[in-house]
Amino acid sequence: MTHPQLHAFFVQIGLMLAVAWLFGYLMKKFAQPVVLGELIGGILLGPTLLGAFCPDIYALLFPIDKTVTTSIDGLLKVGMLFFMFAAGLEINLVHFRQCKLIIASTSLIGGALPFALGFGMVLLFPGLWGESSRPLLLALFMGTALSISALPVIARILMDLDLIGTRIGMTVMTSAMINDLAGWALFAFILRNLGQGDPSGNIFSTLALVLAYAVLVLAIGHWLIQPFLRRVRYFQDWPGGLLTFVSVLIVLAAVGAEEIGIHAIFGAFLVGMAIGQDQGSGQEKPIKLMVQPFAINFFAPLYFVSVGLKANFFSQFDGILVLLVFVVACLGKVLGAGVGARLGGMRWREAWPVGVGLNARGAIEIILASVALEHHLIDQRIFVALVLMAFATSIISGSVLKYLAKP
Repeated sequence: MTHPQLHAFFVQIGLMLAVAWLFGYLMKKFAQPVVLGELIGGILLGPTLLGAFCPDIYALLFPIDKTVTTSIDGLLKVGMLFFMFAAGLEINLVHFRQCKLIIASTSLIGGALPFALGFGMVLLFPGLWGESSRPLLLALFMGTALSISALPVIARILMDLDLIGTRIGMTVMTSAMINDLAGWALFAFILRNLGQGDPSGNIFSTLALVLAYAVLVLAIGHWLIQPFLRRVRYFQDWPGGLLTFVSVLIVLAAVGAEEIGIHAIFGAFLVGMAIGQDQGSGQEKPIKLMVQPFAINFFAPLYFVSVGLKANFFSQFDGILVLLVFVVACLGKVLGAGVGARLGGMRWREAWPVGVGLNARGAIEIILASVALEHHLIDQRIFVALVLMAFATSIISGSVLKYLAKP
């Protein structure tokens, strides 16, 4: 990069971090997830407000320069690998053994109903989604997007309400983990088929390939990585070496995921999950202490501020589409998870908080929408609708859950 390009690169990074910190702090003061403040900051800094009301300042701060844009995009992609690795570390399927029936019923119905509603609304109202050459893939994506919850946001809400260790909290967290695993597998299948038109006869082979890759990574984690971390003691005196070793694993898994035609973040997520299942090496805690703070407080803010820079939330706002996505998302998840928890054996007083807790979308939803926009599967209207839905459900879930979970 030339000197002016390097200057613009650092100015944009500094602005994005400053705005993320300021609005994240304000959201924290109002007992809301920090990610919401980062999104608001991006919208204010982007074409929606600054670009609309102060176009000269916006053009000065964010000049159209492909080299700078590509450099920032590369930094964000690396950051997302570490963020998704940190999210994967939170996946611990041990909890499933304690309440098998409740969790199985909650995750199954809580994932299937919003998926069916999201899939169906694309096919029932084709005129709302614009001209799409891949309607079946778009329907699969919307079903997947509405069925996934936001594990980091849910964990933060449950921690703030002191529910993380309760039966409600455990059911919500474990069900969200299972929904996320299924959703990422489906999303990986969608990404693999983006260049091939609508899937027809290859759906089972593609899903089998995706699941085989997931099993391979988890098996390597269980049989090779976990024993290695238990036996190699020099990491205790060399924490930087542990971080480098984990970084190599993340990059290798990302390369493998891209090689088979799915997104790199899926590989990073699987590596995090593989290491997160190991409770015997004692290395999962130092890994969290090293990776999570930087991933969550540097890379994640940059990414979520960049979301607000990707679209004009005023000019691309479609009221009918936003309302439809929001209503279908809430009905599918709250009813599906709530009824699932009730059928699993919970009382209604516990089942409804489970449904409301799982309704929080947030970070993961936005990542899916960003990747789909990048691959031109959705347009900016759908992107705006998904981001606003994620934003609203995160706010509503925290407030309503606080009321429903009162003794």
